[in-house]
Amino acid sequence: MPAAALKPKSLPTQSTARRSVLFDSPYEPVVKPPLPAGRPREWYVSHNRRLKAMRLAIALLDSGLYLPDQARNETIRGTAERIGMRPPSDTTCHMVRALMRYSR
Repeated sequence: MPAAALKPKSLPTQSTARRSVLFDSPYEPVVKPPLPAGRPREWYVSHNRRLKAMRLAIALLDSGLYLPDQARNETIRGTAERIGMRPPSDTTCHMVRALMRYSR
């Protein structure tokens, strides 16, 4: 009998998509240097929106959502609530899906 036939079959590994991943709670942001002064207000708004979208995209990826089609606005807002953020706008939710799309 061949040696390969004697080996027991290993069990399939469990994907994180089938089980939820715990978040590191409570969320504490790192100490950041102040933003540069003298820019237009819209620059600060878009900068903070991009940072928020990036944090949400990372949290969704950590929880097992890998496809942008899986991340509906309600899912993104629920994740924001779980990690202690204010609910994102529709524009921010769109940016989260874009980040997930381009990370592939």
